[in-house]
Amino acid sequence: MEVHWTEYLPPLLEGAWVTIRLTVFSTLLGAILAFAAGVGRLSRNGALRAVSVAYIELFRGTSLLVQLFWLYFALPLAGQAVGLDLRIPPVIAGILALSLNIGAYGAEVVRGAIQSVHTGQHEAALALNFTPRQTLARVTIPQAIPEMMPSFGNLAVQNLKDTALVSLISLGDMTFRAEQIRNFTQDSVTVYSMLLAMYFGMALVLTAMMRGIEHSVGRWRPVRS
Repeated sequence: MEVHWTEYLPPLLEGAWVTIRLTVFSTLLGAILAFAAGVGRLSRNGALRAVSVAYIELFRGTSLLVQLFWLYFALPLAGQAVGLDLRIPPVIAGILALSLNIGAYGAEVVRGAIQSVHTGQHEAALALNFTPRQTLARVTIPQAIPEMMPSFGNLAVQNLKDTALVSLISLGDMTFRAEQIRNFTQDSVTVYSMLLAMYFGMALVLTAMMRGIEHSVGRWRPVRS
């Protein structure tokens, strides 16, 4: 029995909602991890700096797919070996893997943006008797954020595309639903064309949102004479 392409939309939209939630939650958590690791890498505390460097290099130097499989398949087995139940639901494993990955790449963006703040700003904060923590929170980070936004926008779009990997742990995202439809109908051209268009549309929306945020924080840049 022939199936009209419009009948593909309900399951694809159901999967799209999963994809959107994965993207939003993992991007937000990844941003938090990026700030923590990026600032930690510049810390004077040797232990904190070492932990930040280890996290960044580990997750930048290994495959996201392997990280996802390790969290979902290997971690529970490792837990069993020591008598712990470390099973993670697929959605949590997906969010964690995506967040840890984007956070590691974002940490280098944060580090570079912080180091790009002019030394004169730090000297002015010192003249005002700001503590290092006050200088970071009130001077450095507000001026560094506008420099981070273009790169963060690219990372957010990449993160959206990376969500397709969660279909490999049977999480019902957009790619997983598309594969189910293709297996049932054998209509690869239509299904994957719709999937391509949906990812492209979501990427356009996400790019527009990130540019809006970039524009709104642009006023934090210091006025240069």
